[in-house]
Amino acid sequence: MYRKNEIIELNITSLTSDGDGVGRAGELVFFVPNTAVGDTIRAKVLKVKKNVGFARVEEIVAPSPDRIEPDCPVSFSCGGCVYRHISYEAECRAKRQKVTDAVTRIGKLDASLVKDIIPSEKIDGYRNKAMIPVGLNRDGEVVMGYYARHSHHIMHCLRCQLSPPVFNDIIEDVYAFLKHRPGLVYTPQNRKGIRHIYLRYAEMTGDLMFCVIVGSRHFDGEEALYNSLQEKYTQIKSIVVNVNAEDTNVILGKHTYTVYGSDAITDTLCGLRFEIAPEAFYQINRSQAERLYEKAKEYAGLTGKEALIDLYCGAGTIGLSMADRCKRLIGVEIIPEAIENAKRNAEHNGVGNARFICGDASQAAEQLRKEGIRPDVVVFDPPRKGLTSELIDTIVQMSPDRVVYVSCDPATLARDLKLFTEKNYSVKEITPYDLFPRTSHVESVCLMSRKKPHN
Repeated sequence: MYRKNEIIELNITSLTSDGDGVGRAGELVFFVPNTAVGDTIRAKVLKVKKNVGFARVEEIVAPSPDRIEPDCPVSFSCGGCVYRHISYEAECRAKRQKVTDAVTRIGKLDASLVKDIIPSEKIDGYRNKAMIPVGLNRDGEVVMGYYARHSHHIMHCLRCQLSPPVFNDIIEDVYAFLKHRPGLVYTPQNRKGIRHIYLRYAEMTGDLMFCVIVGSRHFDGEEALYNSLQEKYTQIKSIVVNVNAEDTNVILGKHTYTVYGSDAITDTLCGLRFEIAPEAFYQINRSQAERLYEKAKEYAGLTGKEALIDLYCGAGTIGLSMADRCKRLIGVEIIPEAIENAKRNAEHNGVGNARFICGDASQAAEQLRKEGIRPDVVVFDPPRKGLTSELIDTIVQMSPDRVVYVSCDPATLARDLKLFTEKNYSVKEITPYDLFPRTSHVESVCLMSRKKPHN
């Protein structure tokens, strides 16, 4: 039995789905962050359970061919990047393997269904959205940056390589404003002041949105902050205040107020213009999302005669990108603001064959089934938790010819595909896309087809 703080030597043979290295010492498997397949390391044991242990790197005895020098001083402590110490080619291999492992182990499907991963054209600076926590350290000093891994401790860091440079410039300016004003920072005791800075960027138009998340609507010095940002950053087209006084880990509160400019900014995706409101879902890596949506459109196999249902439609991006290829589009989304956003996006783009329903995906799908609406194609991009078994049953009862599943979590994708394959559908192809370089996340788009007429 290995003991805490013991130094052991490990050969790293694989990576977990979270990007940690895996090495075996006798009968025990150890998980070690910031390692690469092929590393030989000396590691300090942190914790030992019955079958697994956790350790940290003390020394790289022999580096993996995949290993590179990290180009971020906080990459090993920040909770964002996990792959800055390996080549991008190795990262893409790891992510494809993550999808393949889930599909074969959980979904019980053939590995050949998983195609080559589509790498991102941008590795850095691709994020069009950032939420920066603001707090006070133990000495009462203002800190801004990113949460450390597996914690709610704010690691002070004003520049992130995944963000566009303008985000980093704005964050530095906000920090300079707050540095000598710690009383403007939210605490659980005062229930007011700034909790987060939330930035959104429209890559094609250049528009910026600055959102401050506060405990109460007004705070001292707000006009000075807004005026300084407007003067320096002419691309800021919207400044909004979101109020969240709840003792919760949820970042956005229920009430948003526009204090300057428009309520939303506008970007172009797949040849269409989309409004981006603070609450609206919009893919973080725009150019890569465009490529993923094109694949989803290809998988949908639309000819202009089909009825298409887009579940979890958000602001309508996926469905509206396919509207010119279908006869009828029905989008479903539970967030009222997103549905209004989708309706405006349809109107702005001259899409006249779309209907949008606000409601839970399962309930709305059941309502459509009762209305006798039989879709030819169903597409969905659900949250990380995937689909409910009830929704899968409802989709199967609607008996679409093709189902296109866009997923941000290979494990829940594989779980859901297994259920579909047990209910008259077969998986035809899965293509992984790297929308989040240097992080552990990977997206996939999957095509399923109905095996035979539903009885």
